[in-house]
Amino acid sequence: MTVQSSTRRDVAPGHRRAGGSPPPTEPRRSKGALGRLDIKYSPYLYIAPFFVVFGIFGLWPLIYTLRMSLYDWDLGSTVETAKFVGLDNFVMFLGDSDFWNSVVNTIAMFLMSTVPQLILALILANALNKRLRGRTLLRMGVLIPNITSVAAVSIVFTQLYSRDFGLINWVLGLVGVEPIEWQAHSWSSWVAISSMVDWRWTGYNALIFLAAMQSIPRDIYESASLDGASSWRQFWTMTVPMLRPTIIFVTIISTIGGLQLYGEPLLFTGGGNPLLGGSDRQSQTVTMFLMEQFYMKFELGRAATVAWLLFVMILVFSLINFLFTRSLRSADGNAKKKKVKR
Repeated sequence: MTVQSSTRRDVAPGHRRAGGSPPPTEPRRSKGALGRLDIKYSPYLYIAPFFVVFGIFGLWPLIYTLRMSLYDWDLGSTVETAKFVGLDNFVMFLGDSDFWNSVVNTIAMFLMSTVPQLILALILANALNKRLRGRTLLRMGVLIPNITSVAAVSIVFTQLYSRDFGLINWVLGLVGVEPIEWQAHSWSSWVAISSMVDWRWTGYNALIFLAAMQSIPRDIYESASLDGASSWRQFWTMTVPMLRPTIIFVTIISTIGGLQLYGEPLLFTGGGNPLLGGSDRQSQTVTMFLMEQFYMKFELGRAATVAWLLFVMILVFSLINFLFTRSLRSADGNAKKKKVKR
């Protein structure tokens, strides 16, 4: 009589075990040098088109513009005929009062439009995140101002801010305010143009905030409601802190767009030469000043210089926004650590 000493049987490939489960299979692995190259370098191949396009249409023009800014480059000049002047163009504009006037106008309109715009976008996104009837229609409706032509928006707002027949002056007249000539003063043109920008971009930013709000788990709000937190308290103590990365993104995008403001002030000013921003340059932005150098004076080198000064200004404001938001994040982190220690 023989006794089988082995209790384990080898299972033939493709056969099932006694319990009915198929035998474990190992993942296929690419063999050979070609397979290893595919795993190692294929991700770089997938992202390469973006960097190629950026290098052609972004990086190369940036470098070429920097080169032009170092020359006295007229419209008919070439690389051989242009005169090298070094940093003279930068020194000239840094001492130009018209350039600094455009900088002040740009920063003023940027602040007066961006701050209310982001606050209104947050409040609007929070309202659209509620259970409302026709939510899809309302969410689509807030994007209509953004897809409206800049020319059409400027024409309508120019009529609204008209001195003699404008709706704004008519409403102000009801409370005893004298008619304001909105296009004739710096502060009034800042207000008018900022309201134009806010009307176009508030809904767009609200949809970005709304998309971020919908990724927040609902359980958090239900727990806060059970603890007695009001909707307003939930918004400021829970929603806004969780939206911090999105707020940083929207702020930086709004900074880039606000400092490049061009279409709205150009069309709002009107007149014989709208690039000047009025008779006293009261609404001329840096981008309009750049176009003045190009289209009116045909100075390509100086226009390139203004473009680089605008580029540096955008970098400075973006860095300020980044440092400010990072300080808020570190302050919140320190506050949480203190609570844990207590």
